[in-house]
Amino acid sequence: VQLQASGGGLVQAGGSLRLSCAASVTIFSGNAVGWYRQAPGKQRELVAAITSGGNTNYADSVKGRFTISRDNAKNTVILQMNSLKPEDTAVYYCNTDRSLLTIATMGFRSWGQGTLVTVSS
Repeated sequence: VQLQASGGGLVQAGGSLRLSCAASVTIFSGNAVGWYRQAPGKQRELVAAITSGGNTNYADSVKGRFTISRDNAKNTVILQMNSLKPEDTAVYYCNTDRSLLTIATMGFRSWGQGTLVTVSS
């Protein structure tokens, strides 16, 4: 299954971006979806996740600034990022699985192409 992350770009600190994660087939229904990021020289980390039932979880570093939401009918998961900081600069990825453990531990077999977010100071 191909997941396509899009919506990245260059933004000034304090600005906003809206990332979109689209699936090639109807896979999100019943699956949890996670947004991840990897900054240069750092390990990939979980930023936000949403369960099939709509429950959400966020990394402490983005709580109150990022919002994850899903539209199963459109096979899309959105990451709305507000009040962006330079430390949010990273390549952002999305991935999906029925297992919350897989979402949390990034135990995926493969990753799709990410989208680059650059926040200037």
